[in-house]
Amino acid sequence: MRKKLLFAILLILIAICIAPGTLVSQSGEEGPPVHECRVPADGAYLFAREVGKGLPIIILHGGPDFDQSYMLPEMDRLADRYRLIYYDQRGRGKSAAGVKPEDVTLASDVADIERVRQYFHLDKVTLLGHSWGTVLALEYVLKYPERVSHLIVMNPGPASRQGYVQLRKEWLENRADFVAQKKAIAETPAYKEGDPEAVTAYYRIHFKPAFARKENHEKLIARMHADFTKDGVLKARAIEDRLMQETWAKADFDLLPQLKTLKIPTLVISGDHEFIPASSAEHIAQAIPKARLVTLKDCGHFTYMECPVPVHNEIDALFSNSLAGRTQ
Repeated sequence: MRKKLLFAILLILIAICIAPGTLVSQSGEEGPPVHECRVPADGAYLFAREVGKGLPIIILHGGPDFDQSYMLPEMDRLADRYRLIYYDQRGRGKSAAGVKPEDVTLASDVADIERVRQYFHLDKVTLLGHSWGTVLALEYVLKYPERVSHLIVMNPGPASRQGYVQLRKEWLENRADFVAQKKAIAETPAYKEGDPEAVTAYYRIHFKPAFARKENHEKLIARMHADFTKDGVLKARAIEDRLMQETWAKADFDLLPQLKTLKIPTLVISGDHEFIPASSAEHIAQAIPKARLVTLKDCGHFTYMECPVPVHNEIDALFSNSLAGRTQ
């Protein structure tokens, strides 16, 4: 009887959000409470983090071999006006326990977004995808357009196979030295075995051209290094390979024609120091009828980190403009 009671308590703790702490701003002032929970998701428990009040925004991190930690604390600046819901995607970060790489597909990742929406009892939601997360956001909104009120596409990855080919072409033409350095690290036993030091060295090179300012590059790499573990790296890498095969590696992968059917207010954010071709953001903005493309100055691939105030202003404008449109 006692074991059953303990088990029941454990399930309750897993399923219900708790508030382990509060945000602290750079000035030292306390912010809104941060709630963490585990979302049941068909064989997995997705680690979720909720902060702020206001219009709900589900945030989809990039990778696809990363988790939400690289976005914090900078993205939390939006919590002063919005209810932010982050989660680690299946098999990555704190959502890795009990998940095998073969359990993760593009379909399961899209289904997990729907589970998160339902778990938090959201009728309609804003989706914010960063980098790879934009591909997931687009896949979800194409399947469930009636459940998305607004779409924020931040520093998007390519939405087509052609866009991915262009990305690789530009890297080979403009950053051949970086490509050679990354290849040399990737061929070492340490990298293949998931050694955190080797993996950090790889990403230090990979993300060097992704920033307008060097100090932000070092900040990201230190944050990622602290999060890397051998087992986590290997599992996330295997998942990345599987998701690549379902998207950018497929000859017929192309979301752009379907995006023309969307009627959702959309903001596409990019930076003038982006290391993904500008055409990736441009093609998405051109495809979605109600999309607005903003290219921020002195920003790279992590606009929320390098240009937090303009990012916040543009997101505010997205909601203000859509509300104004309804009253006209």
